[in-house]
Amino acid sequence: MKLGLYFDLRNPQPWQRPWSEVYGRALDLIVEAEKLGTDSAWFSEHHHFADGYLPQPLTMAAAAAARTSRITLGTAVVLAALRPPMLVAEEAAVVDQLSGGRLELGIGAGYVASEYQSYGADIEQRYSLTDAAVVEIRRLLDDGVVTPPAVQRPFPLWLGYQGPQGARRAGRLGVGLLSLDRSLLEPYRRGLLEGGHDPASARTGGMLDIIVADDPEAAFERILPHYVHQLNSYRAATVAGTDRPAPKEITAERLHGGVTAAGQIPGLRVLSPADAVAAIRAATNDAPVEHVYLWASVAGMPDDLVERHMQLLCTEVRPNL
Repeated sequence: MKLGLYFDLRNPQPWQRPWSEVYGRALDLIVEAEKLGTDSAWFSEHHHFADGYLPQPLTMAAAAAARTSRITLGTAVVLAALRPPMLVAEEAAVVDQLSGGRLELGIGAGYVASEYQSYGADIEQRYSLTDAAVVEIRRLLDDGVVTPPAVQRPFPLWLGYQGPQGARRAGRLGVGLLSLDRSLLEPYRRGLLEGGHDPASARTGGMLDIIVADDPEAAFERILPHYVHQLNSYRAATVAGTDRPAPKEITAERLHGGVTAAGQIPGLRVLSPADAVAAIRAATNDAPVEHVYLWASVAGMPDDLVERHMQLLCTEVRPNL
């Protein structure tokens, strides 16, 4: 199992800094994380977010490939339905060449109507479009159609589908499943069998909502405003481009009411290194997990917490897994 960091490159207004600094700092963190022993860096995708969420994960992966030599670089996820399959395959092949065969291509369907509208795609067809894109991208990469060709063949493809139907679709396509939800293993393996693939080839990966800190309670309080911003931006995205009313904003006070333990609320766990090890083990034991990644930062949270989180993850959590 590889342990890594997940980058969405947000730059929220209350803590905004120059964009060149945001991107440059993220690359510096990836370089330092590689030196400290992390296994991977993953990049996400969204469009029209007010805080500038990373829109082009393969572009960022190319920059990271040029600055690193060992770690796996992944997308979690590329919204392939918004792009021609040839474009995705060519970009992936270039990143694979730049990195010497270190790219894992995670693909997802997304959920934001305004993103599909901007690209002239039909969100109601997002799953069929995404399934078709996976099939074509795999053909273009594995058959050496694109130039330059990819280093890896077969190319490691993943689907970020959620729910039992999505897991089954990923299985039928014979790709990895980017979810750590154990309840999806059975429908995923069933889909593998239905698609003519060996159920023993099942492989999963995904996000755990953990930040590692020396003093979880104190760090939790400092991260909370950033997490509130993150939650509200995701909630706003669910109605963007639709006629549905905007959801009521979540407040820090409301989240405090849902705290179940020191430094933990649903969707965010700020843990000591020992507790992080236990949480990761609990999420991955007896499952075909190849990748686990944690937030690199929560919506522009303080630099000292980001840096310490990365150090603890690499030097105290990873060696004990």
